[in-house]
Amino acid sequence: MPDDVVLVTDPLEARLLAPAPGEAVRIGIVVPTSGPLGLLAPSAVNCAVLAAAELNAAGGILGRPVELTLVDGGRPPGAVAAEVAGLVRANALAAVVGTHASDVRVPLMRVLGGRVPYVFTPPYEGGDRTPGVFALGETPQRQLRPALDRLLAGHARRWLLLGNDYVWPRRVHEEARRYLTQAGADVVGERYVPLGGADAAALVDDVIAARVDAVLLTLVGSDLVTFNRMFAESAGAGRVARVCAALEENGLLGAGGDGSGELYAAMGYFAALSTDAALDFAQRYTARFGVDAPVLNGHGEGTYDGVRLLAALAARAGCLAAPALDAVAEGTRVTGGRGPFVLRDRHAVQPVYVARANGLDFEVLTTG
Repeated sequence: MPDDVVLVTDPLEARLLAPAPGEAVRIGIVVPTSGPLGLLAPSAVNCAVLAAAELNAAGGILGRPVELTLVDGGRPPGAVAAEVAGLVRANALAAVVGTHASDVRVPLMRVLGGRVPYVFTPPYEGGDRTPGVFALGETPQRQLRPALDRLLAGHARRWLLLGNDYVWPRRVHEEARRYLTQAGADVVGERYVPLGGADAAALVDDVIAARVDAVLLTLVGSDLVTFNRMFAESAGAGRVARVCAALEENGLLGAGGDGSGELYAAMGYFAALSTDAALDFAQRYTARFGVDAPVLNGHGEGTYDGVRLLAALAARAGCLAAPALDAVAEGTRVTGGRGPFVLRDRHAVQPVYVARANGLDFEVLTTG
């Protein structure tokens, strides 16, 4: 790999070797390298490095080179927040880009307190208006409705909602329950399991016993992988539709693919997107990391967009101070990996796509 991007992976090194003022812009990349969501890290880190390399080739941010510090966002939320807060206090980070679960996002926002800008990239529950925080991910209403509408039109009337037990699944289920009920469907049950502690076999049995037409899955990471792998071998495969709000290419590969024709995902990006922007992004990724690089996916692409957004905001504001970025954020336009997007109320406005698993790949069914 070219050495045009400094990537610091040791927190102590990051503190001891913090850039001098005006020397470099160091961005904290908070992604899970451990735990149930650890499968996200390789592609997310690569995408952050790609964004930094492209910025550095064009002069960096505010004329300074972009450097990255990796923080493991897969640990307990308090530990992640404490580490990031310590790096900020040591002037070792100028900004943070987070691709991790919302149970980490909440304490991280609290400890940052607007001292540095924070871009949160995955799908999230919506509604946050914390100063200095910018959200790129799909919110429940925008993310769910295209997929739910597709299955409702196919006469999926009985639904089960199944997810991990933290804030994002609960908010997604709240929106789904409201929308399905208004559409005349019947939500026959709702279940939550601890993150990383799901008994997939029992959950599969529960879905089949409920005699539903469809299940909305807000399981994440390894819990989602294991459930889908077991479900594909069950009597429900091909009979019960599964709609996933956090299934991406790594998760599909981990599950061994799916040939049932009834496994769907709703995300803002899939590697199978054939738009000009997405094809160009994939070409640049492959050119840098090779054909055997970790597969592109929505979480990785979001990390790329998060770094690019910081650069765009800094260019408009003339600095990286969070209040100054807030002041110029409205209407900021960025060209990300999936294409152009605009900020409204510090949230990205971008298309959402529905895809269906076809073996080891996704087939994108909607045009966004």
